Amino acid sequence: MFKQIYSVQEARQRAKQRLPKMMFDFLDGAAGDESLKDANTNAIDAVRLMPRVLIDVADRDLSMTILGQKMGAPYGIAPMGMCALTWPKADYHMARAAAQRQIPLCVSTASSASLEKIIENAEGYAWFQLYADQSAEFADEIVDRAIAAKYPALILTVDVPIPSVRVRDLQNDFKYPLKWGLKQVWDFTTHPTWSISTLAECLSNGLPRTMNYSTSKNGTKFVRGASRGRANWTFLQTLRDRWQGPLIVKGVQCADDALQIKSIGADAIYVSNHGGRQLNAAPTSIDSLSHIRNAIGNSMPLVFDGGIRNGEQVMKALALGADFVMLGRSVMYGIGANGASGLSDILDLIGNEASAVMGLLGHTNVNNIAQDSLAETHMKNTIVG
Repeated sequence: MFKQIYSVQEARQRAKQRLPKMMFDFLDGAAGDESLKDANTNAIDAVRLMPRVLIDVADRDLSMTILGQKMGAPYGIAPMGMCALTWPKADYHMARAAAQRQIPLCVSTASSASLEKIIENAEGYAWFQLYADQSAEFADEIVDRAIAAKYPALILTVDVPIPSVRVRDLQNDFKYPLKWGLKQVWDFTTHPTWSISTLAECLSNGLPRTMNYSTSKNGTKFVRGASRGRANWTFLQTLRDRWQGPLIVKGVQCADDALQIKSIGADAIYVSNHGGRQLNAAPTSIDSLSHIRNAIGNSMPLVFDGGIRNGEQVMKALALGADFVMLGRSVMYGIGANGASGLSDILDLIGNEASAVMGLLGHTNVNNIAQDSLAETHMKNTIVG
């Protein structure tokens, strides 16, 4: 059992030691030369905040409301598929952590547990993420299941029309279902903690599967890297007409796209470059956030992810126009480092950091974090005598 984790970077290093190389690279890797993944975080680090003084900030509140749902913090867990490859029952660990903290877990179409079981364990703190997959019938069925399970919000991911080239996965011959060759067997054998835990889970419940496909009634099989090109403007309009709850469109970076999505009637835009896992030459997420906020004004919520590694960066995203922030790799590093305990360490760490930074900015309520918390805003307004 590892000791408590004190940073996302520490969690990443522990996960790298604990997980088979193939599994860690699947989690950690990105598209192309992977430069965008690090650029996301570096761009947020470059943002400066202005501390304020002589304000009573002893009592602080991170709770807020997004899309009609009360949340315990301004961040949740981004949609990520096949999480059980990182650690057994990862989806259940995330669901229970979300319920305990009253934050949303975004449930991937390719989740390792069924959408029905996840929202039950999350006690309603779950949003469902939809891929317009190769089968129209499967997409219709999975939306019906999300409606029946009473998901409070639906996320349509639109930035994966074709699969990207991820070099580390190619080097490791990573495939799904898993390919068992000498290279993979050696990788698993030299990482016994992961292998023994995964084997025990397999003996009880079988090999890790994409459970929303495995429990589908129409027989659609999960194909990693399949085109999701059916997610076009017509599909979005049809989905908007069908889904009566809040609809979020994920993977938006272009302001013109954001304006058209707004005109169709989506309830929120999710600004993201897929963690650098799609177009490596894309802008950083934080730059796209500012451009989209300027284009659509303040009348529409913006959800944000891309490079968040601590609570300070959560506050920066809020100051730059995000209404809510999602955590991706940071969460999975925690799980990879120490299962449910590592996940809790990371979520609590980010919450504590966010609360402390909010206080140092002179605020006691997260709803008050805005552009005036940016150092740049104050510098521009300074009059030199």
